[in-house]
Amino acid sequence: MSIRNIIPLVLLIFVPISIAAKLLDWGDSSIFITSALAIVPLSIWLSMATEKVAVVTGPSVGGLVNAIFGNATALIIALAALKRGLIDIVQASITGSILSALLLLLGLAMLAGGLRYKEQEFKPVLARVNGSSMTLAVTAIALPTMVISTSNIGDTIAIHNLSMVVATILIIVYGLTLLFSLKTHSYLYEVGLADKGVSESQPEEPKEKSLSLIFWIGILLASTVAVAFESELFIDVIEPETQRLGLTPLFTGVILIPLISDVAGFVTVVRLAMKNQMDLTVSTTTGDSLLIALFVAPVLVFVGQFTGHPLDLNFNAFEVVALAIAVTVNNLISFGGRSNWLDGTLLLATYVVLGVAFYYHPA
Repeated sequence: MSIRNIIPLVLLIFVPISIAAKLLDWGDSSIFITSALAIVPLSIWLSMATEKVAVVTGPSVGGLVNAIFGNATALIIALAALKRGLIDIVQASITGSILSALLLLLGLAMLAGGLRYKEQEFKPVLARVNGSSMTLAVTAIALPTMVISTSNIGDTIAIHNLSMVVATILIIVYGLTLLFSLKTHSYLYEVGLADKGVSESQPEEPKEKSLSLIFWIGILLASTVAVAFESELFIDVIEPETQRLGLTPLFTGVILIPLISDVAGFVTVVRLAMKNQMDLTVSTTTGDSLLIALFVAPVLVFVGQFTGHPLDLNFNAFEVVALAIAVTVNNLISFGGRSNWLDGTLLLATYVVLGVAFYYHPA
């Protein structure tokens, strides 16, 4: 068994520890720390299972599986927070997940790959297509905030209706991006699902393939349930614990939650970059950001409507500015089709500067 599998397997010890912390009333701090640590390996296993199922089922079905479960951990945590009416944290987590994908994930990948290879290349068309979609997505997300801040709209019904319309359009656009990437222009994405998982292994027999699919679907479902359970524990104590630590809901959602939920993404993109698979690295990071902006955010808006915790897209103005900065910097660096360690450093520096700004932001 590889180190990649051993580490998340060992870290699973925090799942029973977090349950014990809850049942034996060890205190909010213990539950907060152990549940956060439990989410990390579970998210890695969830990501790994998603990759394996995608490989076995082929490009079309596999691409759809990746599209649905690619950011399942972030979505589950956000749903748990939304269930408890933590609207500020949910909104901030949307912003944070996009920033994490565009700056932190891609920055780590380019830095790690650049330290091993002097320069790495990837298809500029991938960056352009995904960059254009991301620009549209961020623009659409920013528009409700811009309209409200420039017109002083105070009617919550109007704000909510505007958010619902934008969410509907984003869902449609996401469906079109899936049609583009999986059907009409799938040749642009032939860098392959296989590169993510078992490309180096021997071809499987049909029976072995079937058993492998059943096994990894079981892991996928079990990981999803476990992440949902641990997210409930984590969200139960997040308010008192972050207040005790002096963290605002804005910083908690933008920085803290994505750092916990995106660990699997960090592992994946760094591993791919170290193998000089930059086409897949860039496609993965931009795909994650598109998934959050075009699918997760609208889903949270719709779920909030039906659960009695209405969520609109009226973000903090600084969040909109941060998203615009992230998309601009990401596009400038990735559109050239080449990367090196300095490009990665610049992306990481942008993320750190924004993180510090969010820490000191009084919201």
